[in-house]
Amino acid sequence: MKKNIYIFSGLGADGRMFQKLDFSGYTAIHILWQTPLSYETIEQYTSRLLDQVLTNKPILIGLSFGGMIAIEAAKQINTEKVILISSAKTKNEIPFYYRIFGKLILHKILPSRLMRHSNFIIHWFFGISASVDKALLRKILEDSDPIFMKWAIDKILRWENSIEPNHCEHIHGTSDRIIPYRNVTCNHKIIGGGHFMTVNKSEDIKSKIRDLL
Repeated sequence: MKKNIYIFSGLGADGRMFQKLDFSGYTAIHILWQTPLSYETIEQYTSRLLDQVLTNKPILIGLSFGGMIAIEAAKQINTEKVILISSAKTKNEIPFYYRIFGKLILHKILPSRLMRHSNFIIHWFFGISASVDKALLRKILEDSDPIFMKWAIDKILRWENSIEPNHCEHIHGTSDRIIPYRNVTCNHKIIGGGHFMTVNKSEDIKSKIRDLL
């Protein structure tokens, strides 16, 4: 029987961010984002998502915001391994200017539509230039739930976690502009990788993950 791997996608994203990766030999289960409840904490939200995890001591893979959720999950259940991609392990790895933005609650006044449309600024932040990658990102953003997006951005900017789980592997790109490489302590770096590297650096990511599994 194949071992299950549980995958938490990035902010507003889904399994399409992992479509170029190879999980052969395993059963890849993509955790489905749920619409958050009013005033729900990240801990409470994670607990609801864990209803989709049906394996004892599972392997969790988290991309970006999904990595933060994977960290929160590892605080609630025993895990075999947690693999983070383009993410942060604690609040100290979140850029200080994000935390300032969160304390001022400026993100609350941003219109939801701004978060769901790609443009040259978004492309620069994600480190993408190919037309096919821009089209994929545009479709992912258009399909995202605006309620979830606003809630998740708030949780990122105001994340207070200080606990790193055991058996955590962190893969990060040296050219990431959303969570800069200098901000994190990772044990697996992808040279030139940005925040879209599961797609446009998939060969490098694929080999790293196969080694870790």
